[in-house]
Parts: sequence; structure tokens; C-alpha cells
Amino acid sequence: MATLLLIVIYILFIALGIPDSLFGTAWPAIYPELSLPVSSASVVTSCIIGCSILSSLFAEKVIRRFGTAWTAAVSTGMTAVGLLVLSYSQNLWWFCLCAIPLGLGAGAIDTAMNNYVALHYGAMQMSFLHCFYGVGVSISPYLMSLMLEGSGGWRGGYRLAFWVQGAITLIAFLSVPLWTRRRAVASESAADTDESKVPASLSTRDVVKDPAVRTAWLIFIASCGIEYICGSWGATFLVCVKGLTVDSAAACITFYYIGMTLGRFLSGLLTARWTPWRVIGIGQIAVAAAVLLLFLPLPTVAATVALFLIGLGNGPLYPNMMYLTPQNFGVAASQAVVGTQVSAAYVGILVLPVGFSLLVQWVGAETMPFALVLLFAVLVGAILLLRRYLRARGRV
Repeated sequence: MATLLLIVIYILFIALGIPDSLFGTAWPAIYPELSLPVSSASVVTSCIIGCSILSSLFAEKVIRRFGTAWTAAVSTGMTAVGLLVLSYSQNLWWFCLCAIPLGLGAGAIDTAMNNYVALHYGAMQMSFLHCFYGVGVSISPYLMSLMLEGSGGWRGGYRLAFWVQGAITLIAFLSVPLWTRRRAVASESAADTDESKVPASLSTRDVVKDPAVRTAWLIFIASCGIEYICGSWGATFLVCVKGLTVDSAAACITFYYIGMTLGRFLSGLLTARWTPWRVIGIGQIAVAAAVLLLFLPLPTVAATVALFLIGLGNGPLYPNMMYLTPQNFGVAASQAVVGTQVSAAYVGILVLPVGFSLLVQWVGAETMPFALVLLFAVLVGAILLLRRYLRARGRV
């Protein structure tokens, strides 16, 4: 039963990834048709991420009221509805309106699934969970490309994605009894132990007062900032600084995403032997070596290898930090802490790439290695400070 439920959770995380890369793939076809400025894409993505931040902050209350199963099912359904309505959109206002269910659904799914896997499964399963997110973000550009090459256009691409998301929504609703049976079996097996007396959940207001929690936010902000700056601006860096053609740079960025997915897969294997903290530490060594490669006057292939290593080393941090949340902050606080960590991740995704875009506009794409060094220093410093807090509490 636990294995079957885990498969359902993995499928739900595919649904989390599908909308994330769909908009960027479709945008070059959308803005000319609707006569929109190309820069208006940032308005839509900001609305989606803003709603995701809001949703993840309030997810703890929603999950406590309705349960993980219903929260995940309804949230997946919200993203499916958002994709369908978006396929009929005629102006920017409709896109912003569709951003509401897409963002609210994504934040709730992300928070609910991360906390559930952290509490009920191992570090290996958590890393594999985020591999399935990679499956989702890889599927949706392929679905969109099929429609763009044919007669369906971007609207057909969104409708095709809706049918996939709708099928996953159906699976989510049909699996609700499975969650109930799983909870009943777990309660019976722990009925005669102290572990059955699970402390009441803490609220988000309670956990944000903890300086260790706020330090964890810095880790997620810096890590996601590194991830999205490389994903959004890596191709520009390769073209403007390393002299690659646009198509060659796009192909090189593919290796960055391969590195990130591979890093999470390897993390799942390595946590069977090593602790999550050790896997995180090894990953940061890879990131440090990669950033150094970007500074050196080496052939262009070295920059491609560097981006691959950044994805490989930075990729395992998010799932392992999520897995460690109950251990770091306690079971009672884990749901609220996970919600704030997801919000912090979305803040990093929203703010740092936009801030870097201004730096590129004012100075140039050659500033990318310097920005990565700064974020890496913040990331390592926050990790060391969090470890210090946890060691003082006897949690390391």
C-alpha cells in the first residue's frame, strides 16, 4: 500500500512540473498573436509565483483542515482548470486571471507532497520525487512542440496539457481512499507506542519566530536563485560571453537540466549509504568547482561542463533540505516550516532572476559568474549557520 501511494505521489509531482515550463515554450507564439509586448511575460510569471507564495504560506491551515489527499487532488484540479481556461485567453488580463489557479494549486501541491514524503518515506524517495518534477517540466515543452508544429498552435498545446493534467487529477481523486487506508494502517501499527501521540501542528506564525527557520529560508532563496539564473540566463551568457550561436547555446543548456535531474537521481541512490547532509556537502563542492570554471579563460566546452556541474551539485539540495525538515525542526512544526520554505524558494525564483536581468542590462552578461559566487557564498554561509543552530539544539 505504501508503495502504491508513493507512485501516486510521484504522478502528482509530474503534474506540478507540467505547467512550469509550458508558458515559456508557448510565449514566442502567444505574444505576436495577441499583440502583446514580449516583456509582458514577466507579468504573468510574477502573478503565478506570487499566488504560489501565498498558497504555500497558508497550505498548513488548509492541509490541517482538509487533509493531504483532498488538498492535493483539488489543487491538481485547479491547475488543470487554469490550463484549459488559458487556452481560450484573448488578452493579458485573462492570462493573469488564469495565473491564480495555476499558482495557488502549485504552491499547495508542492507543500503538501514535500511534507508528506518527509514524514512517511526516506531521503531516497524524496530525491526521486523531485526527479519526477523533472519529468513534468520535460513533458510539457514536448507536448507544446507537437501542437506548434501542427495546426493546433499554442492553444492546442495548452488543451493537450489540460487532458494530461485532467487524467492526473482523476488519479488524485480516485486515490483519496488509499490515503485514508494508509493512515488507518499507520495508526493501528503505532497504537501502543508513544509515537502514536503526535503533537499538534504548529502554526506558520509560530515557526517564523525561529531564527533557524529564517536561516533555512536563505538556503532555499540562494539555491533557487542559482538554479533559475543558470536556467534563464545561461544561454545568454554562452552567446554573449563565450561566442556560441543561439541554437548551440540552447543545446548546451539542455546539459544543465540533465545535470540537475541526474543530481537528484544520484542523490536518491547516495542517501541509501550517506546522510542527506553529506550529499548536500558533496553537491556544494561540485558547485564551487563549477563556478571557478566559469571564471577561467578556457574553451567554451568548459562553460558547458560548468553549467552541468552546477545542476548536478545544486539539484540535490532542495529535496534533501525538505526531507530534513522534520528532523531539523520537529514533526509538529514540519508542515508549517515546509510551507515557509516553499515560499522562500518561490521568492528566490521570482526576485533573483529579475534582479540579475537588471544587472545584465546595466553591465552585461559577463557578470553571471560574479552573481553566482555571491549567491554561493550566501548559500554556504546559511548552511553553516543552520548547522550551528541545529547542533546547539542536539538535532545534528
